[in-house]
Amino acid sequence: MKGRIVGLTGGIGSGKSTVTGMLRDLGAYVVDADVWARRVVAVGSDGLAEIVREFGQAVLLPDGSLNRKQLGEIVFQDAAKRMRLNAITHPRVQQGMVEETNAYWRQRPGETVIWDVPLLFEGTAKRFVDATIVVYASLETQIQRVMVRDGLDRDSALARIHAQMPLEEKCKLATYVIDNDGSIENTREQVLQVWSEIRKGDGPASSS
Repeated sequence: MKGRIVGLTGGIGSGKSTVTGMLRDLGAYVVDADVWARRVVAVGSDGLAEIVREFGQAVLLPDGSLNRKQLGEIVFQDAAKRMRLNAITHPRVQQGMVEETNAYWRQRPGETVIWDVPLLFEGTAKRFVDATIVVYASLETQIQRVMVRDGLDRDSALARIHAQMPLEEKCKLATYVIDNDGSIENTREQVLQVWSEIRKGDGPASSS
């Protein structure tokens, strides 16, 4: 018996991972697109083989695994190459997420599942979700967080931010917005409020 899928997204440096952790603390089951993104390009996978055919042996590390940094430098500077990469990985990631979600529902019928998807609105994953949460932070906050986290200069951080849909646009499309520009306590209060709202009506009796 299916429950609802709520898509969680944000922008690079918006603090989505922080919100994901808070939701897990509240008991939410999270299906993580980044986890599946790693699985579908693992050594020996057809996903990795297709990436090598498209981008060459230079995107591999000496042990045969994917050199994510090298691949990132290629695709973040070229929208067409980024689209080709997404065409390889996104369908495989979504298939894995659907399978994981269905397995959870077999154990917990009617429960809400959170899909943590960085490119929720940019890609096709949005067609699977019933509601959306966007984690917001100001552009300057994003820049500073990305610079610190990834060791990038300002221009490189901006290039990665601009490779995604602007957060302001995502907020317009969202069912819920969590402002993560303030204190951690303020963010936690918003997460609790949103999760309480989402949980209303959960359970087998409310699902068909």
